[in-house]
Amino acid sequence: MKKIFLKVSMLVYLFGAGITVFAQDVDKAVLNWYNTKTPGMNTEAAYKMVKKQTPKTVVVGVIDSGVDIEHEDLKGQIWVNEDEIPGNGIDDDKNGYIDDVHGWNFLGTSNNENLEYVRIYKNGKARFDGKTAEEISAADKADFALWEECRDKLQIESIEAKQELEGIQMLQEQLLPMLPTLVKGALGKESYTEKDLLKWKPKDDNAKQIRGLALMVETGQLSKERLDEGVKQYQDRLAYHLNPDFNGRTPVGDNPDDFSQVRYGNNDVEGADALHGTHVSGIIGAVRGNGIGGDGVAAPVRIMSLRAVPNGDEYDKDIALAIRYAVDNGASVINMSFGKSYSPHQKEVYDAMKYAEEKGVLLVHAAGNDAANLDKDPNFPAVRYAFQTEDLKNLLTIGASTRDAKGHLAASFSNYGSGSVDVFAPGFEIYNTVPDNKYRELEGTSMAAPMVSGVAAFLKAYFPDLSMFEIRDIILKSATPMGTTQQTLPGTDEQVLFSQMSRSGSVVNLQNAVKMAQAMSVSK
Repeated sequence: MKKIFLKVSMLVYLFGAGITVFAQDVDKAVLNWYNTKTPGMNTEAAYKMVKKQTPKTVVVGVIDSGVDIEHEDLKGQIWVNEDEIPGNGIDDDKNGYIDDVHGWNFLGTSNNENLEYVRIYKNGKARFDGKTAEEISAADKADFALWEECRDKLQIESIEAKQELEGIQMLQEQLLPMLPTLVKGALGKESYTEKDLLKWKPKDDNAKQIRGLALMVETGQLSKERLDEGVKQYQDRLAYHLNPDFNGRTPVGDNPDDFSQVRYGNNDVEGADALHGTHVSGIIGAVRGNGIGGDGVAAPVRIMSLRAVPNGDEYDKDIALAIRYAVDNGASVINMSFGKSYSPHQKEVYDAMKYAEEKGVLLVHAAGNDAANLDKDPNFPAVRYAFQTEDLKNLLTIGASTRDAKGHLAASFSNYGSGSVDVFAPGFEIYNTVPDNKYRELEGTSMAAPMVSGVAAFLKAYFPDLSMFEIRDIILKSATPMGTTQQTLPGTDEQVLFSQMSRSGSVVNLQNAVKMAQAMSVSK
């Protein structure tokens, strides 16, 4: 699932913790911060190092919600299947997909979906509802335990979603309208500025929360538009994600548990809601230097759109088939900015990931946005599965970093894990493409993963003799070491060494990666 929730409880935590608030009305250099010097990725410096080289075009598969392939800042950056004749209704290249000119849409006309644990609860209800553990056979006990876990989780999450929706509506309708009066009273001034708010030192938690809200309003991080989005997100959560009576798969027409059914969907690679996938694609490959939007990381790239991530949790079958499609149709890198807590068809997804490894294709996966330790709570597709005998050699799992290296380098929402997350990359205040020739700032590990996909594509384009395994190794070894710095552990106010949050304890650095790639390429 592509998760970007506006959560009232998290807002309250952030206000109390005194997290750094950055202004929105900043210049282009700040909006493009992730391409500049550390804690950015030093992308601009890397381009200067290769200006005399001629890059080869690299295909990046983007498994996501869909991509606006007509976006002005993605012109010339979209993959074209040269073996397919557009619009003739024939599978010209005999790959099983008719008119797949720019990729494939595995969701068809479907958009909204349940979360996976809701589907597990729904599918097991007829077998287990009303029964006790004593009534369950030994063969079914594991399934029953999982069903009970999902049932209980659904009950808890439904209550929380209703409370969060009510909280956002209260914030929108009651608290924000009276906020200026509260701030003026506390400051003793008839008007105030952002500078006044930054100087204000509140003495109690209530005043801290008021200050935090006021700062977010002043800097544009909390607006009517964002609150409207928050209301819609929780309305969707209750109507679709957590509603066992809703079936979003009906329009697709397949059985999502039958992996022998592989011919479904259509060639509309944008779909109903391509915001997430378009933003991800822009981070990887938006046109550089044209003066609009944010610059993509990798100029010599072609985006292959694979629509498989709905408004809800993705199906394992769609993900497995999308990976295989990307591999079979020439992708060198596959970006996977999605994830979920449950996966009923783990072996099939793993087999697809293993297939990518066998073909030398790099998989870049977002760590997730639950401020959770992945060493304890996996985010599927997982770093490793219980049945694995060795780690995949083609997988990178990415946490999200910010431009505040002094204590808040790890984004407050980012998942982490010293044994599960490989490296961090910029994933906060990321300005890039959204549908209809528009641009927007988003945050999430969903934004951090395409940073690394872009880095990998850049290295493959300028150093084509390097394998994706070598490029993976370079990305990890060349990252800026931050492991000895004290940083706030996501979801807490605890200060820990950054090395405790990932295997590398580092933030991706393209300039360093180019230096290492040059040395390795010369030695071949």
